[in-house]
Amino acid sequence: MKRRLATLAAVTLLPVGILGTVAPPAAAAPDNGTPDRAPASAEAATTEMLTAMQRDLGLTAAQARTRISRDDQASRADAGLRKSLGRAYAGGWITPAGELVVAVTDRAQAARVTTAGAQPRLVARDAAQLDGVKSGLDRAAAKAPARSVPGWYVDAPTNSVVVLASGGTAAATAFVAASGVDAAAVRVVATTEAPRLYYDVRGGDAYYMGGRCSVGFSVTGGFVTAGHCGRTGTATQGYNQVAQGTFRGSSFPGNDYAWVQTNTNWTPQPWVNDYAGGNVTVAGSTESAVGAAICRSGSTTGWRCGTVQAKNQTVNYAEGSVSGLTRTNACAEPGDSGGSWLSGQQAQGVTSGGSGNCSSGGTTYFQPVNEILSVYGLTLRTSGGGPGEPPPTGICTGYASTFSGSLAAGGVQYQPNGSYYQTTRSGTHRGCLDGPSGVDFDLYLQRWNGSSWVTVAQGISAGPDETTSYSGAAGYYRYAVDAYSGSGSYTLGATAP
Repeated sequence: MKRRLATLAAVTLLPVGILGTVAPPAAAAPDNGTPDRAPASAEAATTEMLTAMQRDLGLTAAQARTRISRDDQASRADAGLRKSLGRAYAGGWITPAGELVVAVTDRAQAARVTTAGAQPRLVARDAAQLDGVKSGLDRAAAKAPARSVPGWYVDAPTNSVVVLASGGTAAATAFVAASGVDAAAVRVVATTEAPRLYYDVRGGDAYYMGGRCSVGFSVTGGFVTAGHCGRTGTATQGYNQVAQGTFRGSSFPGNDYAWVQTNTNWTPQPWVNDYAGGNVTVAGSTESAVGAAICRSGSTTGWRCGTVQAKNQTVNYAEGSVSGLTRTNACAEPGDSGGSWLSGQQAQGVTSGGSGNCSSGGTTYFQPVNEILSVYGLTLRTSGGGPGEPPPTGICTGYASTFSGSLAAGGVQYQPNGSYYQTTRSGTHRGCLDGPSGVDFDLYLQRWNGSSWVTVAQGISAGPDETTSYSGAAGYYRYAVDAYSGSGSYTLGATAP
């Protein structure tokens, strides 16, 4: 017997311009209300992760779940605008109040940002210009003394590149001058940071290679980890000291990533050890925006949470500079290096190093996981099914729009992209769900009646694939994909009037 549709109501936070639609006026927009069921990404958070978010971010359990869902939607909106705005895009970030701000260099593009549900900010330099300034500093990294210039990064909210200065600003100022970059685009900021690598550390399950580090995320055939943990050809042993695998690629300094190919005694799983007797299931690797909440797992300090402060930072370790790291204010200590970083169920990266500790606070950096996957041609193991199983694409062809997602058993996702769409004329809405084999996924088309979502069409057969067709008037609609039993990736085809 299928679950009642009352359980499928949920908050929709950001309207998206999909299926030829526009964002609704505030007075007519579907009421966010109180959800009967939390979005699937928030439901997947473990008790330990939610507890850590409450402790470190000052949230209630309900607020932590809302934060996960809100940040996920804002991050996806930011990623979409980064593509659609092109050179006019100058960075995006989530404010402490939860608003997505996207900077643009072209006043004419501000309306596009507003339509996507974000706040536009007009700035002088686009993202490519800021990245160019930072690249110039990267090329001159050898001229930056590690003790007095611990790093530099693009700071989108101030439309500048920040160079950190420890023990006075003279060395940092001289470094900027020697690099030849536009000094007007650089801000020198005093800091007490003294970042270092966590060599003898693990986060997630431990592994050994003459020292001790940690598994970052499982990939098809092995796992990714920090590059400073081992060189290509280094043999590894697992947490139980059983022969495990070999480093097949490693880069450090410059980067801080590596991957280990495991032997047949080991099966990579889409899980992260929560160090509380359970696992966090990895659903994907959608990159979170600056300002998003983020948590990491480490064997020394357990779950610790904070926010993403900046991306593409160069950290000037004593052992050499590393570029492309993400900066966070989550704390870490020796023993946490190489561990897994997650926003909800989305893999973000592996711990590189940092400064401070979890008593007084600190700054920690991670190497983004998508870069590692791209460099080595790896496939992240996720809850979508077998090793590297992509969303199915077989039966839902010929539809105007296509969306994909991944669900754990009992989860619900809303399309398009966690929101809804608008039609301005009557006609037929057609939906087609292509799910993984061996599961029971259902598809519901819902219409906003002015006060709540009402199901107007459904496909609820005992299998993975469903279709819906509904002839209706103009209004607001959304699809709900329900993992009634089983888990995996799916593809949804949709055509609106």
